[in-house]
Amino acid sequence: MKYLLAFAGLLVAGPALAHITLETGSAPVGSTYKAVLRVPHGCKGAATTKVRVQIPEGVIAVKPMPKPGWTLETVKGKYDKSYDYYGTPTSEGVKEVVWSGGKLLDEHYDEFVLRGYLTKDLKADTTLYVPVVQECEGGAVERWIEIPAAGKVADDYKFPAPGVKLTPAK
Repeated sequence: MKYLLAFAGLLVAGPALAHITLETGSAPVGSTYKAVLRVPHGCKGAATTKVRVQIPEGVIAVKPMPKPGWTLETVKGKYDKSYDYYGTPTSEGVKEVVWSGGKLLDEHYDEFVLRGYLTKDLKADTTLYVPVVQECEGGAVERWIEIPAAGKVADDYKFPAPGVKLTPAK
């Protein structure tokens, strides 16, 4: 009975933990990072049909992984400043990645992958947040864009942006 109650408690707590998250929770600045965005559900029962990822400033040379059955689009633009990418000044690139046209049912789970270079300009011992907008059938939208204020953590928010802890360069 005790185990049944514990399992029931997990089922009740489960939806509160069902955020879009990053598979790898930390990475050093000055390195290439493979961002695996885990999408655990749709929008209130509706299937996911589009995933839009805003690329944070200081992440450059972004290359998304195509997904069978989905259309992949990148939106390019200028960075706030020029960054050094292995000796090459880089001042523009991918600012947003969009996967659309697929159908991820609410009861299924999937991953969306991209890689990018975490510039040395990013501050170690901080968390870099990656805002994601999830669009679903019927016009439902979940905006995973909340970035914690000082003294707060992602769990304090209903729709926290996924984050990666930046560590010192190796």
